[in-house]
Amino acid sequence: MSGTILLQAGGSGLMGMLPMLLIIVVFYFFMIRPQMKKAKDLKKYVAELKKGDRVITTAGIHGKIVDMNETTFLIETEGGGKIRFDKSAISLDASKALNTNTQK
Repeated sequence: MSGTILLQAGGSGLMGMLPMLLIIVVFYFFMIRPQMKKAKDLKKYVAELKKGDRVITTAGIHGKIVDMNETTFLIETEGGGKIRFDKSAISLDASKALNTNTQK
């Protein structure tokens, strides 16, 4: 009889942790994993950029890459001005949308 009581008590501890484990799993699949994928895609996109590519920065500045080095891009704007930006300032979604609209 006492063995049955111990078995039930141990089972209820696991059952009490089950909702917390489910919350962690849902949090991972709906928040952490997509964010990691987006960061990986951005890193790949920035690595593939080359001179002459049109980009949009996270600040909303449109321009064309005229020079690049390890960590920065030199972008020429429509007025002919040139601005140096860090590679992390490139907006993946906006730049892809810009390039697909100009190719059509």
